[in-house]
Amino acid sequence: MKAFALALCFAGLATGAFAQTLTLKGPSGEAASFSAADIAALPRVSVAFDAHGEKHVYEGPLLVDVLAKVGTPTGKAIHGPEMADVVLVKASDGYQVAFGLAELDPGTRANRVILADKADGAPLGGKDGAFKLVAEGDLRPARSARMVSEIEVLRLAAAKPQ
Repeated sequence: MKAFALALCFAGLATGAFAQTLTLKGPSGEAASFSAADIAALPRVSVAFDAHGEKHVYEGPLLVDVLAKVGTPTGKAIHGPEMADVVLVKASDGYQVAFGLAELDPGTRANRVILADKADGAPLGGKDGAFKLVAEGDLRPARSARMVSEIEVLRLAAAKPQ
């Protein structure tokens, strides 16, 4: 019986079935870790995406909604100094991509950027990891990072003078 349970554990590791956590850091330094269940509980959208000739429908929350959980401004609160905020997305394989915060907000840009945890109705896993960033409307998939493990909002603008 113990051998069977151990085999199930190793099978889960090999297929990525175990929950992965995502580390978020907001513009004021607020940090939090989110599980796959935390991400799955957020409002969701679907995005059809063609990468390298393969078409899939990805599902997950808007990235800006995920970032709001660590104090990142959204909507009309993105103005002035927030227009210089940069979102750095890091993958567990070392890959990194950056977005301007304003381009993630649906009030600024029609194409959506989501943190996908499903493709074609099934949970992500394998080479994609638990989370994949999908940038709708990009002509090539270079900013659609797989194996996302950490997302940080960097404040580039100087503080407002008092």
